[in-house]
Amino acid sequence: MNAILEASRPSNVVSGPFKVDTSRGTTNGRLSSQWFSRPDDQRFLSLTDLRASVASRRERAVVSVVSPKDIRVIADPRESDMLRVAIPDAEPADMTHWSFGQMASLVKAPAGYVARLPGYVAGLNLQWGLANYRDGDVQAYLLRDGGGLELRAATGPTYGRIWDEEVVNAVMKVAGDGTGRDGSHWKIPGVLNWQDGTYDPNAPVTKRSTTLFASDRDVFIFLCDDRHPIEIGKLPDGSPDLVFRGFYVANSEVGSKGFYLATFYLRGVCQNRMLWGVERFEELKFRHSSGAPARFMSSARPALESYANASDAAFMAGVNAAKRAKVANDDDEAGEWLGKRGFTKAEAAKVLETSLSEEGRPARSVWDMVQGITAVARDLGHQDSRLALEQRAGKILDAIKVA
Repeated sequence: MNAILEASRPSNVVSGPFKVDTSRGTTNGRLSSQWFSRPDDQRFLSLTDLRASVASRRERAVVSVVSPKDIRVIADPRESDMLRVAIPDAEPADMTHWSFGQMASLVKAPAGYVARLPGYVAGLNLQWGLANYRDGDVQAYLLRDGGGLELRAATGPTYGRIWDEEVVNAVMKVAGDGTGRDGSHWKIPGVLNWQDGTYDPNAPVTKRSTTLFASDRDVFIFLCDDRHPIEIGKLPDGSPDLVFRGFYVANSEVGSKGFYLATFYLRGVCQNRMLWGVERFEELKFRHSSGAPARFMSSARPALESYANASDAAFMAGVNAAKRAKVANDDDEAGEWLGKRGFTKAEAAKVLETSLSEEGRPARSVWDMVQGITAVARDLGHQDSRLALEQRAGKILDAIKVA
């Protein structure tokens, strides 16, 4: 196992459930959508097991850069809808639904239409497209599966593959095996108890609740440091407002999605793995262009290590600076301040009303304004509108200078 690059364990460790206020901050459904869609064989209980799966896949992979004119599309007469491809120096390979779609896209054929054609006719269409392909070589990603080969991906010459194994290795460098039992405090999250408003970081982890996923197309990892929450303020009843750090990483070595790294603070994760009370969400993402592997090594890996090793002092300094930054003496001045930042009078009034309800006091500081804005965003039904408003709140916070 890689040595864990991690700062010493914080002193504010909790031994059991703690109260949280999920009405603050924002919600994020990225993890939940992954959790809902993953079958049992794509769920893992540790990064050690997940890495073994993606490492085995990489060991069985063969990547060939070939001229499209050297690729043969074979229609099996025994299977009307079965297509295979043959490239030089390899036996014919079955096509997956994903690689078929990519091949059709490369030759600018409508994949949905071609897929409905008889295999022989579909093969003729693809073969003609390959014979007339003018955009350079094709990267064929073949995987030996059982006794034969599968074409897992067919991409253009500028595709920059980041291997899923490399992504998992980078996460393991800061998080160990992802269970929190090997010297790392990064782990699969606990669960919110909606009945009493507490979050239990020690809830048992099962395949049903895990947040470590990998398929034949991609990998998705969510981990958090929920046994070391930090207090960023007080709730209306005087109890501490607690948040903890979390991050997720996503990648696809066959090109079904780009590379994503998101870091943030949050207040809880519910049973269906929705993220609640999210603060300071930041995301790094890029497509698998020719420079993607270099960008992963030069920016994504260092960003993950920096976030994992950083203390909470910088985050708290930003929170405190936002609370100290008084921007209005009354609601009229508060409305003017929001107006200068692109909010209409109606929007500003809604923010001030919501902030008063959320914080129990009139909005006078930048922190109050941001809490009001994010609370309004939570109630928006359209995801794009919600994200746009959350991003406006984030820019306001980012503009605060920490003394």
